Amino acid sequence: MSRTFLVTGASKGISLALSAQLAAAGYPVLGPARTTPHDFPGTFIPVDLSDDGATHAALRDIARRFALDGVVNDVGLARPASLADVTLPALDEVMHVNLHPALPAAQTALPGMKARGWGRIVNISSPTIPGMSQRMAYAAAKAALVSFTRSWALALANTGITVNAVAPGPTETELFRANNPPGSSGDSPQGFPLEASAARSAAGAKADWSRVAVTAKTARGAARKPGGAARRHARIGLPKRLAPAPQPGPIHEPGR
Repeated sequence: MSRTFLVTGASKGISLALSAQLAAAGYPVLGPARTTPHDFPGTFIPVDLSDDGATHAALRDIARRFALDGVVNDVGLARPASLADVTLPALDEVMHVNLHPALPAAQTALPGMKARGWGRIVNISSPTIPGMSQRMAYAAAKAALVSFTRSWALALANTGITVNAVAPGPTETELFRANNPPGSSGDSPQGFPLEASAARSAAGAKADWSRVAVTAKTARGAARKPGGAARRHARIGLPKRLAPAPQPGPIHEPGR
């Protein structure tokens, strides 16, 4: 059975790479994003996902034309700034772009996924969520996306739809390089994801941030137990000891 996937922000970076991998595996891919890529491996849908009205219109059209089996929410925005320089408009913009498209994208896919008893929702978060001095707004938005993931996983635990959040490790993307010129503080290992002085563990263990993920257990056996559905929970797989990243590299900041 061929399953169709929606990947937001699919014009560049990790979103585009995911789209290419899905297409190579034989899955139809829909890619809503603002900037038209040179070559998209599926059906590209030009839309500014920071515009709620345009986003809803595009998703309504997608729902009429396609049966969605999976959603990858990867559209995002970063506005690097220190605590003294963060503005409320910038905070609102970062929260808006990272969170607003994710909700209606998932809602658009829900009816069909529920009817078929199968679905996949993956929210792309970030290892900045424990905190980073120049990424306060971005880290807060990605932490909220993790909270979305937990709540959605609980709500959909008995439907055959799984919900996960993945926080990719260092990944070179266009948006990252635009915000972090080579040699800048954000391009150093100390800038990822915590200041080195705060990130060392007593044992000096190194954290593998590429494995940071939020998972939701959806075993049907647990659901059959009295109160099982109420007790089921999502958990975040953060390293037990925080340490500087094992190698220098950029922080993934998806494009839109």
